[in-house]
Amino acid sequence: MHKGSPCRGRSLDSVKSEKKLGGEVVLSRTDGQQESRSASRSSGRGRTTIIFTLKNEVRGLVEALRLFQEKHIDLVHIESRKSRRRNSDFEIFVDCDSEHEQLKELTQLLRRHTEILEICPGDGSAASRHEVSGLPWFPRKISDLDLCGNRVLMYGSDLDADHPGFKDIVYRKRRKYFTDLALSYKHGNSIPRVDYTAEEVRTWGVVFRELNKLYPSHACREYLKNLPLLTKYCNYSEINIPQLEDVSHFLKERSGFIIRPVAGYLSPRDFLAGLAFRVFHCTQYVRHSSEPLYTPEPDTCHELLGHVPLLAEPSFAQFSQEIGLASLGASDDEVQKLATCYFFTVEFGLCKQEGRMRAYGAGLLSSVSELKHALSGGATVLPFEPSVTCRQECMITTFQQVYYMAESFEEAKTRMREFAKTLRRPFTIRYDPYTQSVDVLEDTGNINSLVKDIRHELDMVEDALNRLNKRRRP
Repeated sequence: MHKGSPCRGRSLDSVKSEKKLGGEVVLSRTDGQQESRSASRSSGRGRTTIIFTLKNEVRGLVEALRLFQEKHIDLVHIESRKSRRRNSDFEIFVDCDSEHEQLKELTQLLRRHTEILEICPGDGSAASRHEVSGLPWFPRKISDLDLCGNRVLMYGSDLDADHPGFKDIVYRKRRKYFTDLALSYKHGNSIPRVDYTAEEVRTWGVVFRELNKLYPSHACREYLKNLPLLTKYCNYSEINIPQLEDVSHFLKERSGFIIRPVAGYLSPRDFLAGLAFRVFHCTQYVRHSSEPLYTPEPDTCHELLGHVPLLAEPSFAQFSQEIGLASLGASDDEVQKLATCYFFTVEFGLCKQEGRMRAYGAGLLSSVSELKHALSGGATVLPFEPSVTCRQECMITTFQQVYYMAESFEEAKTRMREFAKTLRRPFTIRYDPYTQSVDVLEDTGNINSLVKDIRHELDMVEDALNRLNKRRRP
């Protein structure tokens, strides 16, 4: 970014008290000088709003304002107001004009005397103090997935020369139709219903029939429990491709997950971000009919037969979400490690049940040949250990060189939780299912609020146990 020459900001004498009502103070500039937005951009400056609370109410404000002056940051507006986050606190709302580098230095110094709650650029874009500190953007609420759910990296309507459908004009036109459906989707919309062609249904039917021959001896018990429910409630059958809208409603009732249509491959960061909000990005198109038992990309056969039955399982859904939550705000290297762990568990994972290996990975449960190979006794299988698994190479066009086995979903979840603690992210993320948003736990206020919620939940457990004991007494 081009940076203009330093420009000294106004002194604190250039602001005066405008009003003082009920303990709230509002201050604004009185010199009447307002630079235009274009001038601010050309000089490398910009308007920013900072909201913070004070660690020491008496000295904290004096020290905070002194920092603004020392960093030559132009104060446009200052206001104290009752906190919407914490009932007993006041928040300081500061509107200022500064250069980006000045702002970064200021926020680092402010943390000594304040707890910064939010930083918003004046151009209307959503931002936070984490972006100013150089941490990657991540969605804060489920609707934010609209901002990253369409950043397709591969395929969509553009097929590589070695794709089975590359030379098929009719198939490519059909893929363009599915791409347009996905790109026009917004959170809260109904997923468009698709009138699948006879050829698409036949292709699905081949995959469905061949895989169902293997499931009783190869799939984990949770998969086998949920597949009949999908037959009952979502019309899974050899002659019908289920509609994503019906599947999404089913998952919502079973595990809280919902479906979001996607045009093709997303980046690991964007895909995992969806899982954090219990959103699974799912394709609607069908693989090319010339090779019904092969696809170089995820298609609706892979999604509906591989992923959906286990996303309906609460323990597995929790495991998937926790990988997603760990990815929010993580570095590129850490996201890649999490994505690799996801690949070797959710996509190609094995578990042990009744003394036998069973598959729970969607990549296995949607591939006849690799499902047979992984459980043939000839494949290399190692215990799932995230710190080791995260360094394994992922094979896309061939069978995996190694598979990882967990004793159970709970064991895999416990190991992933411990692995997530080793990430260098400077905060912890908590999902709020009521608002479908995430809370960043990085100050005492957020953490105290969480503790209150936990105490309330424990009170409910204690009350339930007391009532149970009373019923058992003679």
